[in-house]
Formats: sequence, structure tokens, C-alpha cells
Amino acid sequence: MNQETKMNENEYESSALPADIPTQRKQLLLFLLIAYGVTYAMGLLTWYGNTISADLGAFPNAQMFYPAAGVMLAYLITRRRDSLMPKCFYICFLFVTVVMLLCAVCAIAMPGQTLDLNGLSIPLWSMLSQYLLIGGTILCWITLLISGKNRRAAYGLRWQKGKASLICILVFLALYFGRAVLAYLADGQSDVVLAIVQDPATWVYLLVTPLNFFMAFAPFFGEEYGWRYYLQPIMQKRFGLRGGVLLLGVAWGIWHVFLDFFFYTTPDRGLIMTISQIITCVTLGIFFAWAYMKTGNIWVPVILHFLNNNLGPVMVSDYSADVLQNQQVTWGMIPAALLINGILFGLFLLAKEFRKSPCLMQESMLK
Repeated sequence: MNQETKMNENEYESSALPADIPTQRKQLLLFLLIAYGVTYAMGLLTWYGNTISADLGAFPNAQMFYPAAGVMLAYLITRRRDSLMPKCFYICFLFVTVVMLLCAVCAIAMPGQTLDLNGLSIPLWSMLSQYLLIGGTILCWITLLISGKNRRAAYGLRWQKGKASLICILVFLALYFGRAVLAYLADGQSDVVLAIVQDPATWVYLLVTPLNFFMAFAPFFGEEYGWRYYLQPIMQKRFGLRGGVLLLGVAWGIWHVFLDFFFYTTPDRGLIMTISQIITCVTLGIFFAWAYMKTGNIWVPVILHFLNNNLGPVMVSDYSADVLQNQQVTWGMIPAALLINGILFGLFLLAKEFRKSPCLMQESMLK
């Protein structure tokens, strides 16, 4: 390890960790007020928007920004004198968060707005949120890069352990596609798998997916910087490496509750979706936590989260903008989801990374 690397790691330790217990508590309170308080306040608007059949497409995108916004606001308030803080990036991300939030509010305040494109009626606010997301992502990339490597390292924003990171991503892809194939085969739909493989749209979509990440990483970073970078170490320190991750998965799942009832499906199926969401968040959260603990690279769970959300259209051969909305879920899907996800992702809870002490784990992530 050279002197510069050692200096950067020391800077990481002194800058990224709270100095005292009162500061930690203040940061946690601020985080919760944004990550959950704003989410649930906007959730009430989601409920109201559902009752008036408003376009709710802007709400999921905006909500994904809130966890990281909570972390950044907490750090800007409690560490405003830290010269290593990437303030430019933080302020930019908070600005984009506010813009996305306002777009969602406008969808409720001015419902029914559409644009006519080649004879197609496109919901205005959903489309606008996509453009804002892309523009905001580009601004975030610019401010992140000009922050400099020392500031990125000090606040968990650097890319590191490239080989291990690539392995984690490839393992996830194998498990993700393997899970889908198993589900189809279990239902006797091997012909569907063959049709997906033979469809040219599948391969075109897969080819453009990496480019799409660079145009839309911000919301996925918004969740992972909040859940994995900030809250996971706190939960693990309090409840243990395994218990902390399991409880974080439950907290992550409950965070989706308004979207589960009023966006992803219809209110009468909301409870089913919520339980399914918790199962998904707990099991995927185990794998995401393992990947982050193994690499100390926050960009790995960001990429995994992006892939999980964006490869779904491939497996159902539906590339429409509203593929995630009004899903048909049943109680019969719950046992299969629990079994398959529990085996494929949950078993990573037995990995060696979960057998280390929290102190040793912190040290290994910094190397």
C-alpha cells in the first residue's frame, strides 16, 4: 500500500464516520425525516392521486432519490466544515431531488395533462420526469467527477476492487436470469424462454442497457447510498452483521408501501404486493449487502439495483413504459417467491463476509 492510498484511507475514516454519538443521532434523525418522512408524505399524495386516476408515473422515480438526499442533507448540516465533503455533488443531487419531487406534486395538482405524439397520448408528468431524470443524472455525473478522487474516497463514492466488483455483478446476472428461467420451467412454459431468446428486441435491449445506466444512475444511487452506504453499517453495528441486514430488508420493503398499494398494483392487492416486496427486499438486500461488504464499492449495489429494475421487461417481453404499474399479483405467488429468492439470494447470508466482526468488516471494506 503506497503512501497516497494510506492517506486516502485515513481521510475516509476521519471524514466518513461521525465524530460523536450526538452527531450520529442527529444525522440519523435527519436521514429518517427525509427518507421516510418525505416518502410517506408523498405517499398520501399517491393515495389521493389514485382516487382521481391521476398519472402517478413520476412518483417512483422521485421516491428513489429520498434516501441519499437524507444522507447528504444530514452531512451538509452536521459536517459543513469538512473540506473533504463533495458539497458540489451533494447540492446538485439535492437540487435534482427537489425538482423530481415537484414534478410528482404537479402530477396531482394538474392531473390529466397529456402530450400528443404521432397520434399517441402520452402522460405529461411521467414523460417529463424521465427527461428530468436524464438531465439530472448528467449533472450529477459532472459534479461527481469534478469533486476529485479524494472527496469521492472520503464519502464512499470511489470505484474500487474492480475484479471482485465484476464478479459480484456477473454472479447476480446468472442468478437473476436463472431465477426467471426456473420460474418459467416450473410453470411448464419452456416455450416462453425460447421465444425470449429468439426475439431480436431482447438482444437490442440488452445491448443498450449499459448505456442506459450512465443516463439514469441517479435514482438507483439515491436508494443504495441511503440503504447500503449509510444505514446498513448502522443496522449491522446495532443488530449484528446478519440481523442488521435482515431488518434493513424489512425496513426497505415497508418503505415501498404506498407504491405497493397505489402504483405497482391496485389497492385490493396492495397487501399481497407489500408482502412480496418485503420478501424481495430482504432476499435481494442480503445479496446487495454481501456484494457491498465484499467490495466496499457502493457502485456495485447501485449497478445491481439498476439491473434488477431494468432487466424485468426482458423476462416478460414487455417494453412499455408502464410495465411496472398495475401488476397482477396473487397469494399463490408468495410461497414460490419466498422459496426461489430465499435459496438463490438468501443463502449468501452464510458467506464468510457475514462471519466477520463489524470492526474487521469495516477494515476490509477500506482496503
